[in-house]
Amino acid sequence: MSTAMNFGSKTFKPRPPDKGSFPLDHFGECKAFKETFMKCLRDNSFDSSRCRLQSKEYLECRMEHQLMAKEPLQKLGFKDLMDPPPSQADKDTNL
Repeated sequence: MSTAMNFGSKTFKPRPPDKGSFPLDHFGECKAFKETFMKCLRDNSFDSSRCRLQSKEYLECRMEHQLMAKEPLQKLGFKDLMDPPPSQADKDTNL
């Protein structure tokens, strides 16, 4: 009699991580950004709205080092922190 149990012939199918799941930063490429963000959170009673700039910089680092998929920052909720497009007056003065 075999003690092995057969739970069917289903095989494991790997799938990519859900949005918001990131690979670990094994080489510490964004450690300084993470530490700055975490310090900001601790200093502000974990009110993330006060640490949006640090959060943006951390996510930019992760995208630059391919630790997450590149996404437009506007799509990640940082539209208000983006540099405004140059106005027409700025374009005219550069001519």
